[in-house]
Amino acid sequence: QVQLVEFGGGSVQSGGSRRLSCALASESYNTYCMAWFSQAPGKEEREGVAGISTDGRVMYADSVKGRFTVSQVKANNTLYLQMNSLKPEDTGTYFCAAEFACYELRTLDYGLWGQGTQVTVSS
Repeated sequence: QVQLVEFGGGSVQSGGSRRLSCALASESYNTYCMAWFSQAPGKEEREGVAGISTDGRVMYADSVKGRFTVSQVKANNTLYLQMNSLKPEDTGTYFCAAEFACYELRTLDYGLWGQGTQVTVSS
């Protein structure tokens, strides 16, 4: 059984920073490919934010390039998202996702999801 838990959400002023963490708990010793997705208020779909592919590529949505940094500690399957220069449009629920292998920031490529953590950026 695999469980993903996100930490670090909260409220922040525009221009501020926030760091999200995602811990993956598993009964096996498998390593996983992990990524962050966000769901804006009132929207049904989740969008890819950042992740690290199986072949080691760091993937970012265009809207967060230069502002967000994703990192992963593979040894303990922990994923981080450092968010700087936050904007009101970054507001949403941020989900951590994982899969045995992944190469793109597409929701359909990930089968394991956390419950999400809310990030609210006020202007």
